[in-house]
Amino acid sequence: MSKAVIISGGALDEGFAEEIMAQNEGACVIGVDKGLEFLYRRGILPQYIVGDFDSIDPEVISYYRNETHVSIREYNPIKDASDTEIAIRLAMTLGSSEMLILGATGGRVDHLWANIQTLAVACEAGVKAWILDPRDKIWVTNKPCSLKKSEAFGPYLSIFPLNGAVFDFNLTGTKWPLRHHTLKPCDSLTVSNEFAEEEVKIDFSEGMLVIMQTRD
Repeated sequence: MSKAVIISGGALDEGFAEEIMAQNEGACVIGVDKGLEFLYRRGILPQYIVGDFDSIDPEVISYYRNETHVSIREYNPIKDASDTEIAIRLAMTLGSSEMLILGATGGRVDHLWANIQTLAVACEAGVKAWILDPRDKIWVTNKPCSLKKSEAFGPYLSIFPLNGAVFDFNLTGTKWPLRHHTLKPCDSLTVSNEFAEEEVKIDFSEGMLVIMQTRD
């Protein structure tokens, strides 16, 4: 399995989710707790279901338990990882090299931040993972990278350090470039930048970044 689509239990724009799934036909689909309700309404059969099922309509999970042969991984609500993190680790175990995570934004801010931090799990394993919604594309990297304006999800680019300061941070090709900057967790200097050239280069010597491409 090379790609997984994870449907998490946050706010989900169903039209956008359908579009992403159509573009990634053949990907392994993992339904996460309340996110399973979207799949149920659309008649989409996931390959795996994970969660503690504390927020899902009982009728929905009952259907998958009793009327399908979908593999269900049920966990005690008192656990050491979020449902989305469990789904990410499952996709990695199944051999996914790329994953798209829908329904991971909106709702409570603590859930959003937990989901963003969980992207580091995939990053550290060398797996590409993106959180997507109609306005945002979010991922984590621990390596220098370049971005193309023609391929950008939106016109705005924001970059934040994830687990401490990022040293010798260099940003070129943007409206507001930076050279040899120490990007600190309290630093808002790199929010809402814009592409000035076709290629934006992000370079740094040490650390981990959250990168967000956004649109209004």
